[in-house]
Amino acid sequence: MDFDDTPEEAAWRARVRAFLEEHRDDLGRRSGPRTSDDRVARERQALLYDGGLVGVTWPVEAGGQGGTPMQQAIVDQEMARADVPGPINLIGIGMCGPTVIHHGSEDQRSRYLRRLLRADDLWCQLFSEPASGSDLAALRTRAVQAEDGSWRVTGQKVWTTLAHLADYGILLTRTDPDVAKHRGLTMFVVDMRAPGVTVRPLRQMSGGADFNEVFFDDVVIPDSERLGDVGDGWRVALTTLMSERLSLGGGGTEIGPGAAAVVRHVAARLPDLSPDRQALARQRLGRAYVDSLAIRYTGYRQLSKISKGELPGPEASAGKLAGTRVALDLADLAVRVLGDDAAYAATADGVRTWQDLQAVLPGMAIAGGTDEVLRNIIGERVLGLPPEPRADKGMTFRESLAAAGASAEERR
Repeated sequence: MDFDDTPEEAAWRARVRAFLEEHRDDLGRRSGPRTSDDRVARERQALLYDGGLVGVTWPVEAGGQGGTPMQQAIVDQEMARADVPGPINLIGIGMCGPTVIHHGSEDQRSRYLRRLLRADDLWCQLFSEPASGSDLAALRTRAVQAEDGSWRVTGQKVWTTLAHLADYGILLTRTDPDVAKHRGLTMFVVDMRAPGVTVRPLRQMSGGADFNEVFFDDVVIPDSERLGDVGDGWRVALTTLMSERLSLGGGGTEIGPGAAAVVRHVAARLPDLSPDRQALARQRLGRAYVDSLAIRYTGYRQLSKISKGELPGPEASAGKLAGTRVALDLADLAVRVLGDDAAYAATADGVRTWQDLQAVLPGMAIAGGTDEVLRNIIGERVLGLPPEPRADKGMTFRESLAAAGASAEERR
């Protein structure tokens, strides 16, 4: 890749920079205490959208700007440079929206996408369950079709980010338990205010409650809200998962504290350290900073692929895997090496203390696929290594449940 701006990219960068400078007071800053007011965050995203800085790569007919991945990268760079908080609807933009674009009906695209980009509606992703986290295809939330064509959904999801604020979500369900577990799944759009939907926040060790458990008690979903064909939910979900990993660092974006923010933080505090701790801080910062640059430039390969019209590939898993590790290293450096207990760090979703980041970031090793799952994906789908043995291969989902129950009984 040529990392220098083309004349067109330089003009775009100047336009983005001018907009951010003009609206600095309205957009706020990342490097201040976090706010829990989602209304302010929604208004900020609407302003960014009206300025052409949200949905940059989305098709114009989907409410986007029809721009290039490099234009989106420039927006990300300039927002970080200007210390401007990112969109609140990151899950909608990075995961749910692309799924609706690729698999939704024309009616769904026209009803949902522009409102999603403006944060008129917030979205969540309803995948993980108490018994199916890493093994997503083992999910048990059932959707049964009624005589009138609608679907009745019963089950539970967990670790659902922003469910307590979300207006809509994409919901992966099991519609046929008598086929292999990857084949009997179907995806829907669900109204999070529908009768029978119950959201309960989960308190984290950081003190926050960004995740939730969600219960579905005979929730009615019209068939018109189905995404893709019945039984084809796994293929639809792969679009979501690959987009998720791309948005969580796989496209060259940073997870957690930005490297530039950490550099400033370290530079301001080095003079107060003893010579040996100064050397340790420089060494650890250098390693983490070089790794963050490697992640960024490797992610640009994914952006180049998408710019050619291709879907995100399994390589995005490597960016997310490495990004989580570097984010943890940077937060650990700020607290353990520098001994700072009050400073703030700018992150993709606002501002947190370094201690808060240390408590939150281990969860990123689970979100979007655990580190172990991502390593399997890289080994099997990128490096071409043999897949791990699967005990339930060749079984229907119902048979695999029976086998698991029998094994549990034998252990007792």
